Amino acid sequence: MLLIRAIIRPEKTGIVLSELLAAGFPAVTKMDVFGRGKQKGIIIGDVQYDEIPKEMLLIVVNDEDKDDIVKVIMRNARTGEKGNFGDGRIFISQVLDAYTISTAKQGL
Repeated sequence: MLLIRAIIRPEKTGIVLSELLAAGFPAVTKMDVFGRGKQKGIIIGDVQYDEIPKEMLLIVVNDEDKDDIVKVIMRNARTGEKGNFGDGRIFISQVLDAYTISTAKQGL
């Protein structure tokens, strides 16, 4: 199993979630987060904003679904044809195990 963490622009969250659902991946946890990337924030006039609002989507999937989910996120979270700074990042980690609390069932 894998944990896919996608940090994306808030205005892209709706379309990404809709497209994940349409692709057969309805289970997602969403969190409001703040941070900055390589650009170290945004400077507007005399003010530097180093904590930019983003959304983090957490998706636990079977290994074979990784490429499909990454493609859906990349296609729908990108701004413009070639993308722009601040469009986000996708991180993928191993998940050792998962349990459903209500049923005590192991795995997805």
